[in-house]
Amino acid sequence: MYVFAMAILERAHLEIIRAVDQQGSLTAAAETLHLTQSALSHTARKLEDQLGVAIWHREGRSLRPTQAGAYLLSVANRLLPQLDQAEALLRQFANGERGVLRFGMECHPCYQWLLKIVSPYLAAWPAVDVDVKQKFQFGGIGALFNYEIDLLVTPDPLYKAGLTFTPVFDYEQVLVVGPGHPLRQCAFVQPKQLSDETLITYPVEIDRLDVYTRFLTPAGVSPRHHKTIETTDIMLQMVASGRGVAALPRWLVEEQSAKFDVAPVKLGRRGVDKQIFVGYREADAGINYLQAFVELARSYRQSQ
Repeated sequence: MYVFAMAILERAHLEIIRAVDQQGSLTAAAETLHLTQSALSHTARKLEDQLGVAIWHREGRSLRPTQAGAYLLSVANRLLPQLDQAEALLRQFANGERGVLRFGMECHPCYQWLLKIVSPYLAAWPAVDVDVKQKFQFGGIGALFNYEIDLLVTPDPLYKAGLTFTPVFDYEQVLVVGPGHPLRQCAFVQPKQLSDETLITYPVEIDRLDVYTRFLTPAGVSPRHHKTIETTDIMLQMVASGRGVAALPRWLVEEQSAKFDVAPVKLGRRGVDKQIFVGYREADAGINYLQAFVELARSYRQSQ
């Protein structure tokens, strides 16, 4: 009679049950698992004692599973391949060959830039997936520290201990005007020339808008009206229809100029130069696929 005792079913037990079924005997199973027959027999007996139920019917040298044994065999056939796959993937994680890169975006145009890098990156790293966490717009530092994202794309890095920011793209912030606008023919505009304009921006705090912090506010100038629009396409459509002017990266305006009939104009004689940065945790600096993205982004910057 078997007496039930607390038992912990381990992977080794499942491997023994599967090997016995595949090989037909304890001796052959022991050879497959690189164990001595006595060690395997001891483990099998101990498991049966702990479970309080026989796993095999013993018929001479042959073993036939009991009802309980047949159930454990089905569990082994289902779980062991999953565990094998999980271990293989974890080895890839450890080697930086597989994973998920979760991006947080701190600027609307940054998403358009990211699309240019993601396509060649996914082709180069087929075992790595990419996810973009839009809900972390304008709050990415906390998301990085909380391990909610892995890379923060931002034009305004906030340097904190434990984080690294790398510049990956240079661009110029420009004024965007529509067809027939009097400023369209200007080589550059001065702040006072926007005092009668309707300025369209993304829905971001004014103290994070470069057109204010680096152009209008230092000159003590405000536009006549300020509207906010969430999407770039709608913003450009509004500008093209004469509903106002906007401030966007030059590269983005030039890409969309034919589609929307808009044109870039320099903000001030010297212009407003900006950079896009990629930030990540210093502890993740050794992850191969993360560093590969940063290097790809930097090489894209140098080729522009």
